[in-house]
Parts: sequence; structure tokens; C-alpha cells
Amino acid sequence: MSEFSAPVITVDGPGGSGKGTVTQMLAKKLGWHLLDSGALYRLTALAAVRQNVSLDDEDALVRVAASLDVAFEPTPEGEPAKVILAGKDVTADIRTEACGNNASRIAVIQSVRDALLQRQRDFQLKPGLVADGRDMGTVVFPDAPTKIFLTASAQERAQRRFSQLKAAGVSVSIDAVLEEIRVRDERDMNRSAAPLKPADDAQVIDSTGLSIQEVLDRCMAAAGRV
Repeated sequence: MSEFSAPVITVDGPGGSGKGTVTQMLAKKLGWHLLDSGALYRLTALAAVRQNVSLDDEDALVRVAASLDVAFEPTPEGEPAKVILAGKDVTADIRTEACGNNASRIAVIQSVRDALLQRQRDFQLKPGLVADGRDMGTVVFPDAPTKIFLTASAQERAQRRFSQLKAAGVSVSIDAVLEEIRVRDERDMNRSAAPLKPADDAQVIDSTGLSIQEVLDRCMAAAGRV
């Protein structure tokens, strides 16, 4: 990172580790920009549909991905970050099944992935950026001065997800949630492109048994911001 670029804190880790919540809290506390990298494929799909771009038109999709007018805003604890696309709140729109299916279709297109890699790097603006994802420290911002890998036991992550689903009125067993998490972990850690793993210079924080405030305090300490 040059002396002229903005500092970046990357927070990678598996689903259910608490990184979505803690990155929002970090961004709010520091007054920095926020990047929820996991939403970008859904956003590209949504923007393409709204611009009447065919999901089979690779060149047009690349243009959409490269020019995404998107911002992320922290929300109260426990809620996903607010997603603003072209000035409109699309937080709920990108979570639909149709949008998810469209995102899966375009996520396999390498030129779209390349365009989104650059679009993610464009979020590196002063005074600083907190980036939430799975390959922020290993691929997107390899020169970030602070890299955090946030994890938790599969059992703990399953319990958190189970509680969220139960609160939302979804009927599911804890065993089914645990199995889903184990399968996803196996897939993410063994994929050929950007497998889920801590960067060599990342500070690993295990959130098992910790409150979100304790996790935030450890992340702030890791960033030298105590």
C-alpha cells in the first residue's frame, strides 16, 4: 500500500462467524467505507435485469459489473448492511431467489469476475475501507495493512444460524443446519479459485463463545485502533 492510498482492514471467514456484523461495527466506529463483497454478484445480476441486459451477453455484463453504482451502509446489529444501487435501497431485492439464481449464472463467467475484482478495489477510498468477504486478504487486497480471519466452531455457527431461522419463523433442525455449514465449508476451502483460508499474515480470531463486543474489541486491537 502506498502512502497515498487509503488503509484497508480485511475481514474474511466462513459464514456464521460474525464477520458481517463486526465489519459494519468496525466501519461505523472508524468512520470508514464498507464493502460487502458477497453482495456484488447479486447486485450485478439485479442491475443487468433492470437495464434489460441479457445474462448471456458477456460483454454487456462486464460493462454492468465494472460500472456498478453501489454503496453499503452499516445498520443496527444483527441486520445485513443496507445496499444502495443507483441511489435506491435494494437490500431486500438482492435477497430474492430469482436474484440468487441469476447471480449463480454470471458468477462462472471469468470476465465478469475480473471486472468485479477491480470494482472491489475501487472501494479503497479515504479515510479507509473495511472489506467483508472470503478472499479479501488473499486476493482482493493482498497488501492490506490489517488482515483478520474470523472463524468459529461449526457447532457455534450452526447454532447462530438456527437461532436466526427460528426467529424468522423458518422450521429447520439444528442437525440440518450443521450439515449445511459443514458441506459449505468443505466446498469453500477446496474450491480451485480463491479457496477460503487465512492470508499468511492474517490475524485469526475465533469468535466461539465471545460476545460481538468482545470480537469487535479484538478486531480493533488487531488493527492497532484500541
